Amino acid sequence: MEPVKNLKIEVVPYSPLWPAAFESERSAIARNLGDLVVQAHHIGSTAVEGLPAKPIIDIILEVKSLSSLDQATPHLEQMGYEAMGEYGIPRRRYFRKGGFNRSHHVHAFEVGDAHVGRHLAFRDYLMAHPNVKQVYGELKTRLAAECSEDWDGYCEGKDPFVKHHEAKAIQWQQDRDVT
Repeated sequence: MEPVKNLKIEVVPYSPLWPAAFESERSAIARNLGDLVVQAHHIGSTAVEGLPAKPIIDIILEVKSLSSLDQATPHLEQMGYEAMGEYGIPRRRYFRKGGFNRSHHVHAFEVGDAHVGRHLAFRDYLMAHPNVKQVYGELKTRLAAECSEDWDGYCEGKDPFVKHHEAKAIQWQQDRDVT
């Protein structure tokens, strides 16, 4: 993965417009990809009410087949997405939209991939644990101010927190599924 350059890191207060932005993009993707998409989820910080975030809508797609998605990539490119391949995560297809004014990220996995579950567990864990959400928001805001245009530094600064709480989130989700 090449380092991200010249893209300012801006963390802003939560916007109540983000769910509608997700829904609009989800509908457009569904129209363009048809029944290839089994499910689309709003993930990332913009999906968590009250959490400060970079104003980029993250979408995770569960698709029937990555090879079929690869063949359908021109449909996403016509919507303004740039196809990035796996981009550091095996079994993923990553697309970004907006260039230096990034607006959307799409992460696509085949149905049943564990990456889908971990993203959803982390999102739901933040929603259910306001104290963790608050600490995470403060960390993101501080790192954005410190790192400015250093995306690698921003991501590295969040990584220990995310990994720690993602593991807790997965266990929390498993415990909830048992009951």
